[in-house]
Amino acid sequence: MILKKAAVIGYPVKHSSSPKLHNFWLKSYNIKAEYGFLETKPEDFEKTILSLKDSGYVGVNITVPYKENAFDIVDMRSEAAINTGAVNTIYFDETGNMQGTNTDPYGFLRNIVSSQENFEFKAGKAVVIGAGGAARAVVAALVVDKATDVIIVNRTREKAEDIKKQMQGLGAGKIEVANWNERNDVLEGANLLVNTTTLGMEGQPLLDISLNKLPKSALVNDIVYKPRETQLLRNAGLRGNQVVDGLGMLLYQAQLSFKFWFGIEPEVNDILREYILATNN
Repeated sequence: MILKKAAVIGYPVKHSSSPKLHNFWLKSYNIKAEYGFLETKPEDFEKTILSLKDSGYVGVNITVPYKENAFDIVDMRSEAAINTGAVNTIYFDETGNMQGTNTDPYGFLRNIVSSQENFEFKAGKAVVIGAGGAARAVVAALVVDKATDVIIVNRTREKAEDIKKQMQGLGAGKIEVANWNERNDVLEGANLLVNTTTLGMEGQPLLDISLNKLPKSALVNDIVYKPRETQLLRNAGLRGNQVVDGLGMLLYQAQLSFKFWFGIEPEVNDILREYILATNN
């Protein structure tokens, strides 16, 4: 008998790895629940969100294009949701209020720390490539939780400026914006390089960037996880940089969602990583 339900909401949504991931944990911990897809058209989104509790849902993940819409609908918003301006996880608290949070900043940081536990975020500036939703989560995590100065580089400068305007002053870290043609030069003296774009993903163009000016002491993170070793990570590793792939960010942001819904912090291990990679081929 199914006692609880959770799902991922988006349009389209069938490409999401979330059901495989969460159902793996549900089975592992013998929790009587199910996690599925809720492909929802824009005109039906708000009605679907408002009906979740009465429909037996303990919560949902929100994916494109609805993370900003969800921010406006929930009863209460976490600091992470406010900082990023987006909600990717909804759950209900003990009083029945619909809580909206964003688990991506947690997932980003936990991924790096779990892979390179001695990495010192405050040792220098971070360069973030991209200015989409993932970039917002990464920048928020760095300037708020790690007090790291950030340079955002994006093809469309205006989008990077929007992030700076939204987040400057949230934490101790400072935010700057660089033009796309400066992407190679701003790596000089950097401590961290993060690619938040889809460049380098299977079926997408490669990220066109030279690492010549990047210190070999810097860490390079790519949030892409298909392939797990992108060309960026391969090039960085060959020159001696520490590298962290993007799979952990997916897993750890889901870990926090699962904990909100079911009260258990599920384990992220190699068995899970291998399962998710194998089932996404």
